[in-house]
Amino acid sequence: MPHLVLLYTPDLEADADIPALCRALADTMLEQRDAAGKAVFPTGGTRVLAYPAAHCAVADGNGDYGFLYANLRMGSGRAAEVHKTVGDSLLQVLKQHLDGLLQQRPIGITVQIDESTAQVYDAKHSTLHPLFNTPA
Repeated sequence: MPHLVLLYTPDLEADADIPALCRALADTMLEQRDAAGKAVFPTGGTRVLAYPAAHCAVADGNGDYGFLYANLRMGSGRAAEVHKTVGDSLLQVLKQHLDGLLQQRPIGITVQIDESTAQVYDAKHSTLHPLFNTPA
């Protein structure tokens, strides 16, 4: 963890560079630091996944409406200030990346952060983390 999942109306696919957006969001996550200057998210655990909705209905259906929902799921234990800074940073990247579309037509953007506080099972296996876990 952390996992940032983007769900969006399929019409955005043609007008937005979704792979570049994913990279920009991941880079933004990796730049985040807490009050002590420590990285908020581990490099090997940072993931951004994007999915166009197979079916959707937005608002009254009478316009060329788009929507993007970004849900960040992270482990517990981070300060409220970190949540706000991370959320504000992700929203800024989304707004910048989609600015041209936002000026052309109505598009809703939602960023939600969920903290995993009541896990009942959490198993991990990764050959990715060791690439970034170097002794200090």
